[in-house]
Amino acid sequence: MSKINIDLNLTLSDNITTKGSNIMTIKEVAEKFDMTNDTLRYYEKVGLVGPVKKNSSGIRDYSEEDLKRIEFIKCMRSAGISIEVLKKYVDLYDEGESTKLERQHLLEEEQDKLEEKIRTMTEALDKLKYKIELYKTNKLDEYL
Repeated sequence: MSKINIDLNLTLSDNITTKGSNIMTIKEVAEKFDMTNDTLRYYEKVGLVGPVKKNSSGIRDYSEEDLKRIEFIKCMRSAGISIEVLKKYVDLYDEGESTKLERQHLLEEEQDKLEEKIRTMTEALDKLKYKIELYKTNKLDEYL
């Protein structure tokens, strides 16, 4: 099975920018990433992000580093990676350079799972396309 190179650094996509002060409120972050405030608070509560700094009024101020993490987490969650696996990865990342190999192995395991999921979904998509073509050509088969 071929492996895809994985960039272990959390980097912010070019299309994600912070406002001039490099700090964003929870509302701005929620809008930018199309998430709810509750989701962001949950990510902070379980330790995926943060603790997020708060200003003198108690309002969360998300830094660029927070945004990098949120973007990474959102991407991985959309691929079906569990909160538990992400928490383990983030904890290892926070421990520093000594965990680099363990983080890589964790990501490779998730990559293998995702590649299998993609293969399964591709097979299902091919069957759907085949079935639709049978309908279009009025050549329906005997099963379903």
